[in-house]
Amino acid sequence: MSNDIFDTPDPASPVQPPSPPPAELGADGTLPLDLYAERAYLAYAMSVVKSRALPQVEDGLKPVQRRILYAMSEMRLSPGAKHVKSARVVGDVIGKYHPHGDSSVYDAMVRVAQDFSLRYPLVDGQGNFGSRDGDSAAAMRYTECRLTPIAELLLSEIDRGTVDFVPNYDGAFEEPQLLPARLPFVLLNGASGIAVGMATEIPPHNLREVAEATCHLIRHPEAGLNDILPLLPGPDFPGGGQLISSPDAIRDAYAGGRGSLRVRARWHFEELARGQWRVIVDQLPHGVSAAGVLSEIETLTNPQPRTGKKELSQEQKNLKQLVLGALDSIRDESSDKAPVRIVLEPKSSRQNRDEFMAVLLAHTSLETSVSVNMTMIGRDGRPQQKNLVQILREWIDFRYVTVERRTRHRLDEVDRRIHILEGRMIAFLHIEEVIRVIRESDEPKPALIAAFGLTDIQAEDILEIRLRQLARLEGFKIEKELAELREERDGLQHLLDSRPAMTRLILKEITDDAKKYGDDRRTLIEAVAAVAPAEISVPDEPITVILSRNGWIRSRQGHGIDPAGITYKAGDFAFALLETRTTWPLVVIDTHGRAYTIKAAELPGGRGDGVPIATLADFQDGGKPAQVLADAPDTRYFFANSGSYGFICTLADATSRQRAGKAFMALEKGETVLTPAKVHGEWIAAASEGGRVLIFPRAEMKVQAGGRGVIVMGMDEGETLCAVAVPADDAVLTVEGIGRGSKPASVTLKPAQREGLRHRRARKGAPLAIRLKPERMY
Repeated sequence: MSNDIFDTPDPASPVQPPSPPPAELGADGTLPLDLYAERAYLAYAMSVVKSRALPQVEDGLKPVQRRILYAMSEMRLSPGAKHVKSARVVGDVIGKYHPHGDSSVYDAMVRVAQDFSLRYPLVDGQGNFGSRDGDSAAAMRYTECRLTPIAELLLSEIDRGTVDFVPNYDGAFEEPQLLPARLPFVLLNGASGIAVGMATEIPPHNLREVAEATCHLIRHPEAGLNDILPLLPGPDFPGGGQLISSPDAIRDAYAGGRGSLRVRARWHFEELARGQWRVIVDQLPHGVSAAGVLSEIETLTNPQPRTGKKELSQEQKNLKQLVLGALDSIRDESSDKAPVRIVLEPKSSRQNRDEFMAVLLAHTSLETSVSVNMTMIGRDGRPQQKNLVQILREWIDFRYVTVERRTRHRLDEVDRRIHILEGRMIAFLHIEEVIRVIRESDEPKPALIAAFGLTDIQAEDILEIRLRQLARLEGFKIEKELAELREERDGLQHLLDSRPAMTRLILKEITDDAKKYGDDRRTLIEAVAAVAPAEISVPDEPITVILSRNGWIRSRQGHGIDPAGITYKAGDFAFALLETRTTWPLVVIDTHGRAYTIKAAELPGGRGDGVPIATLADFQDGGKPAQVLADAPDTRYFFANSGSYGFICTLADATSRQRAGKAFMALEKGETVLTPAKVHGEWIAAASEGGRVLIFPRAEMKVQAGGRGVIVMGMDEGETLCAVAVPADDAVLTVEGIGRGSKPASVTLKPAQREGLRHRRARKGAPLAIRLKPERMY
């Protein structure tokens, strides 16, 4: 049978004889360095994956967490016990089970004791175990600990033969391979870890919901994800918050075991005197601290120049003005009574409350993404990214095995006790003969076995008991205990023989545990139609965007501005003059075909020279503005390059939320971006460098959101495409360019004059009536 690197050797298998040295070894027994490094790294990677970073699907624990809980159980640190110094526990774990640094063990203990990190903490800490704001725990010599009541769900059955034990690192002790979890803790508390080549990020869930979903899957093994989601609708974080992702996004994350969910803070408005109000944030997204939010707002309102820059960028200035225009002050009033209380006071009570919060949600961690990556060690011992139904089914299989082992273990105990009591009953009924045999025999044990047909165990027990235990009253107790044990044995045997009976027992135990340890959901699940906008809504006003050849950009209020009245820096001149609106995007396409989006409302106005466009967008790989567009997002444009490839898409397809833009037009070396043509009619016109024009149906041009597109017009060798247009069907088509004697020339084509130029896409077209090199079409 073939093995792979995740196969676990059977500890019960016989020791194999030493294998011959591998063929890679040299004659002197040396190993090449590359092979040694490969094997050493593989061993390290396997150790990290299986023994450090990833949890087990059965009990949801990593090895160090399992060892901590088992050591505390062995130290009798039950929920009712007295707290002991954490250093005692850490020393016990290191000395017996986990031969690593004390900080790694103590850090793991601190995490499972923090009620803001785990949904259901497993260690009851006394002292400073850290805070939500990132404060570290006190040293282990100061803090004290014991197990929490819910840890009993992991440890209560460990001494009932439910799990296998293996030798510790030096063979002096034994430790459990798993803990017999009575609920799927891998979902209850989740996990976070980074291994080699893989990572895990499992969100926590509500105990009652997980128990209900598990019971449903036990009752209906054929149930799928759609049946489970109404019972287990999403994560339940320890700090509450609001899960705003759509049901489809949550379903996709659970279906594939990977995704990203949006979580935002929860707040309420507090009314003050004279119509004033303020916002009280009382729940934060998972992993976000109040100190972190205050630090982010401080960075927004008091920004520092970026590395390598001498002054603030225009974006930083605009953002500072935006936040300061909405927020007057912020305070952290968190305390023991209110673990999270952030007070936000607006600049004016007259501003819109929703817009006020929208600014803060967009620019701080009050709204953030939580990744989902449900990678874990499965029942087969291999790491895998599992979906929700897989996790529950594997845990259910484990639970059936655990309950069966527990039942068999108890059945063996009952059988042994019945066997002992049956021997005592024989002795009770023949007490005089037993005493005589013992008194007269040199070897009473064999004599008892021969005289009464006892087993070795029964004879040994009779010889060990006191005579008072064979009195008349004790006889009644023996009969009663025998009757109870025989009834219990029948019940245990029925469980082992009947799958439905075991199913009913498992369901009852899960339901009872959910009633005892369950609590209400903390995280509100309520989808929000869209992510919070990045700015307060601006008035929809007409503006004119002015871009110079040297890259200086600005805006003027209104349309119809006389170009002659616009001044530029010395040696600079106009590049683009665009009439647009403050709510429309401004799209810049650089010389590499990359598209950048600039908010028109954030452009500096007035009579100045503006700001360099490079301060509003991070142009990549030395790219410079080649074309600039400003229009309604749903406006369709025809994009083409000088290599005669093109496509049609909306302006929204070219927009990007990143300062670094996005890849939009695929260009080959030497190709340039032609002026995009706004789509008006049903025919596309294209002009080549040689003065030929082709007009073809717009339906033949591919519609796509970016890329290279398809051939527009056939070119001769070395020829390029110069201009394109999509005029209205009844409009005049004008072609401008350079004619004879390098003088400007133009040709106008009425609809009736275009028939000779019409053909299918990718044809070479026909020459114009006069010879010219086209530069522009409209």
